[in-house]
Amino acid sequence: MYMKSSKFHFREINLVIYFPSSGNQGRPYENYGVKYLDRMKRITQTGKAITLEEVLSKSEIRENYPHTVGYYLDATGKGQNFTPRYLKERAIRNEEEFFSFLKDLGI
Repeated sequence: MYMKSSKFHFREINLVIYFPSSGNQGRPYENYGVKYLDRMKRITQTGKAITLEEVLSKSEIRENYPHTVGYYLDATGKGQNFTPRYLKERAIRNEEEFFSFLKDLGI
């Protein structure tokens, strides 16, 4: 069965973290391979995946808690018309609460 990648939108800073549909099984969350898109700065992380810990230590995330994080699989539109269809949303105050959100979602 094909699973789509999971996406998490940090709404206040307009940053999206992409989790691939496979390849992270058995790893602790901080070591998950992910990619990100900083929609504010229009910067896409390219090349191989980096760890979730590396993304969460970016100053935009680390220095601006709390965040409202929306979990979604699909979005409509691109650029200014980007509209994710959130399946769940949660306010998080730190990295541990984000990991708890992932666990609650079964990721």
